[in-house]
Amino acid sequence: MRFIGGVIEKLQRHPKRIVFPEGLEPRVLQAARQFHSLRLGAPILLGDRTKIKQAAEQLNLSLEGVRIINPAESEELDNFSHRYELLRRMKGIKETEARQAMQLPNYFGAMMVAMHQADGVVSGTNEFSGSVLRPLFQIIKVAPEATTASSCMIIEVEDTRFGVNGVMFLADCGVIPDPTVEQLADIAVSTAQLARQLMETTPRVALLSYSTKGSATHPSIGKVKAATALAQQKASQKMLEADFDGELQVDAALVPDIASRKVPESKVAGKANVLVFPDLNSGNIGSKLIQHISRANAYGQILLGLDRPAADVSRGSSAHDILGVAAIVGLQSIAYKTLYPDALRRLPGESV
Repeated sequence: MRFIGGVIEKLQRHPKRIVFPEGLEPRVLQAARQFHSLRLGAPILLGDRTKIKQAAEQLNLSLEGVRIINPAESEELDNFSHRYELLRRMKGIKETEARQAMQLPNYFGAMMVAMHQADGVVSGTNEFSGSVLRPLFQIIKVAPEATTASSCMIIEVEDTRFGVNGVMFLADCGVIPDPTVEQLADIAVSTAQLARQLMETTPRVALLSYSTKGSATHPSIGKVKAATALAQQKASQKMLEADFDGELQVDAALVPDIASRKVPESKVAGKANVLVFPDLNSGNIGSKLIQHISRANAYGQILLGLDRPAADVSRGSSAHDILGVAAIVGLQSIAYKTLYPDALRRLPGESV
C-alpha cells in the first residue's frame, strides 16, 4: 500500500477519466466506486445501463459520479464505426463488421481512449489477454516514438531492501513470447521510463539470464548481452538517466552479498529495481511466483509503448488490484505527452 498510496496522492492532484469495459463485473464496480470516492477522476463503465445498476444495487454500491455508456446505444457509435472501418479497410473489413465490432465493450473502450474521450482503459478481469490486446493493437497501436508494445508488472513486497522500498518493475510478463534483441532492448527502456516516471529515481535495470557475465554460454545469453548494450544506447538517445546491466542471474541482480562476489563493479547488480526477463515464459512464471509466494501487491499488466495508456489486468485480480492499476494508468496519462510527444496528436485513421 505504500506505493499505491503515493500514486493515488499524485493522481488526486490531476484527476483522469478511466474507462472500464467490463461494467457488470462486481470487482470492477467496486474499483470504479473507489476510484470516484478517492477523487481520482471519472470512472466510465461500459455495458447495459439497467443491468449495471442492478448489479450495483446487489452490491449496495452507489453509482454517483460513475458514468455508464452502452456502446450499442451510444451517440458515438456511427463515428466510432467509421473510424474503425478506416483503420481496418486494408484488412477488408466492411461497414457492418465495423459497427458490430464497435458494439463490443473492449473495442468501444479502446476507441474512446484513441478519440480522447477517456484518458486510459483497464480491462481483463473476465477476458483472455487476446480479447483485451487485440482491440488495443488494432485501434491504439504502437506509439510513433516506440517500436515495440510490451507490458510490465509492478510488484510491491514487504521487504523494503528489494527494489525501491520494496517496489520492483518486471517485464515483459504478458505480450511478447520470444523477444528479439531489439524488442528486448525496447522492453528494458520502456520499463525504465515507467519506473522513472512513477518512482522518481534512477532505474537500475537488470536483463536476466541463467548466466552471470559469461558463467555459461548459449545463444540465448548472447541475445541478452546484445540487448543490454542496445538498451543503454537507446536510453542515451532518449536522454533517459538509467543504468543497465546483463546478463545477470536474478540472485546477482537482487542480493548485494552475491553481487559483490559475482559482479563487484556493476552499478545494477545487488540493487536492481527493474527486472527484464529473457522471454514470456520466465517473465510470467517469475512474476506470479513472487506475487503469490510472498503475498506481494501486484499491479499489471501495464501496457508499454502504445499510443495511449492501457492495462490488461489478470483474471485473478481483486477490486484493490484493479483500483491500483487504474490509478497507475491515470498517472501515466499525465506525463504521456512527455514520454510519447506525437502520440496525443493523432486520431484513429490519420497517418503518422
